[in-house]
Amino acid sequence: MKARDKCCVPEDVCDNRRRTLLKSATGVAAMGLAGGLALGMPGLSFAAALGKLERDRLTPDQIIEEFKRGNQRFRSGNMHPHDYLAQKRASAAGQYPAAAILSCIDSRAPAEIILDSGIGYTFNARVAGNIVNDDLLGSLEFACAAAGAKLVVVMGHTACGAIKGAIDGVRLGNLTGLLDKIRPAVAATPCTGERTGRNAAFVDAVARTNVRLTIEEIRRRSEILAGLEKAGKIKVVGSMYQLVGGRVDFFS
Repeated sequence: MKARDKCCVPEDVCDNRRRTLLKSATGVAAMGLAGGLALGMPGLSFAAALGKLERDRLTPDQIIEEFKRGNQRFRSGNMHPHDYLAQKRASAAGQYPAAAILSCIDSRAPAEIILDSGIGYTFNARVAGNIVNDDLLGSLEFACAAAGAKLVVVMGHTACGAIKGAIDGVRLGNLTGLLDKIRPAVAATPCTGERTGRNAAFVDAVARTNVRLTIEEIRRRSEILAGLEKAGKIKVVGSMYQLVGGRVDFFS
């Protein structure tokens, strides 16, 4: 007996039923996709770049919460299926990132990936040891005062080579001056054990202190960013990325 004969109904009725089922399945799939899109920032689709209206109605705290959700997706292996070509096209005429992230150059700590972000979502400044200088301050001022970002995140990470270099007094060309900017964090970090780069706990403690001092330096050296933060228009926060486990912890 042919498959069609098993229907026990006329052929046109079978075809109509099949078309109805197909439409229903398509509708369910579409609703599932829409439900997935609704999990992110309000009104934000991960298939396209962040728009001005979506960005402007977000608060700094909402952006932090979205970063936390993105990091959880990264750690669980359930990252959004970004359409990077769509994001590229959507952001070609203009960009409206929600945050500016100052992070380390370390190849294992790409902020956009570990926060499950996309093209057009964040400004990203990377330098060994996530230190701040005049050029980086100017970049952060552009991101917030000129382009409208609501959040500045300073992101350190565990097992940081720049931190180890600063602790151990490494001298190497232009790197020497960069590491000198980290040395105040070394001096400011208490430790009951060995104060060398071989002590992983001390390295990570210095990295956290370095994030805190960088935040203080941003507020001290940039009247623009300090003023925006006092007015409640932006927030400046710190974070630490755990190379083992992948968790990002945020702190003020």
